Amino acid sequence: MTELLHVILSCATAFGVVYAATPLLARFLESRGMTVPDGHKRKKIMVAMPGGPALIAGVIASELVLYMFAPSVMILSVLITTVAAFAIGLADDRRSMSGWFKPVALAAAAVPILLLGAYDTDLAFPIFGDVHIPVLYVGLVIFMIIITGNTANSIDVLNGVLSGFMGIAGLVLAVCLVIVNNYEVAAAALPLAAVSFAYYKYHRLQSRIFPGDSGALTLGAMYGALAIVGGVEVIAAVIILPAILNSFLFLSSTRRIVEFRKTPVPVVMTDEEDVRLRSTNDRLAPVTLVRLILAAGPLSESQVARRIFCLGLFSGALGIITAAMTGANP
Repeated sequence: MTELLHVILSCATAFGVVYAATPLLARFLESRGMTVPDGHKRKKIMVAMPGGPALIAGVIASELVLYMFAPSVMILSVLITTVAAFAIGLADDRRSMSGWFKPVALAAAAVPILLLGAYDTDLAFPIFGDVHIPVLYVGLVIFMIIITGNTANSIDVLNGVLSGFMGIAGLVLAVCLVIVNNYEVAAAALPLAAVSFAYYKYHRLQSRIFPGDSGALTLGAMYGALAIVGGVEVIAAVIILPAILNSFLFLSSTRRIVEFRKTPVPVVMTDEEDVRLRSTNDRLAPVTLVRLILAAGPLSESQVARRIFCLGLFSGALGIITAAMTGANP
């Protein structure tokens, strides 16, 4: 009962801090002229950015609450890696870096997990059981943080999509961790959902604030770190399959690591008075998940977002099935 109260307090802290801090941060950024145009609106709308500081404040506060009541190297490693990813994203927000900057820097952000030994070298697969890969697993830890960080960043393309999608993913990940009997990491995963849903209030259409790279990398790296320390890497990958597909489509079409902002726009607005989005006719534009969704015809921004959330719920259900097939940790 006491442990449950600690989890509730942690989630309440995560939600409360982000819910209160985000509008304050938005007003501060607007007063400093730190705004960017919303690219999918007929009328020019300037939106505050980055919102990462509000997200990381909620993550730090909530994870420290858990750590205070139950000190754990797993919670500590997740927290350090997440803070490092936030710093990397903030640096990119302040000064646009090359396409290679984030993957290389995120590799360094994964190091605390290795140094603290907060991982198990067995990779759990459904039905087939565990595979012992002590040497390869070190590379997997680094690869996981790079992938989840950049995957979250790549899906941040429309109002509310990143926060809504990561809220769903974080909640499902916590459920899967409970299924495999990893209650400690499940408790640490719930704040990810809490900060995402609290932020969604201000990020949804019409956005008052964009997360920026600092916000996207915070959520993505935290998700990856939780998957590693919880020993549910395969399950975690299934949960965010739509986002992984989005990254794969982008990389396979561009055939190089490049910033999304430096490629031709894959989605454009229709000429109708009631603005909708459609896939571009530019053959040089990268293929993305949103572009595939729009292949059947124009949709409003909110309709595209809802389809992405539906895909997130579907892949989340697959993740829960995968967790049930994987079985409980001994």
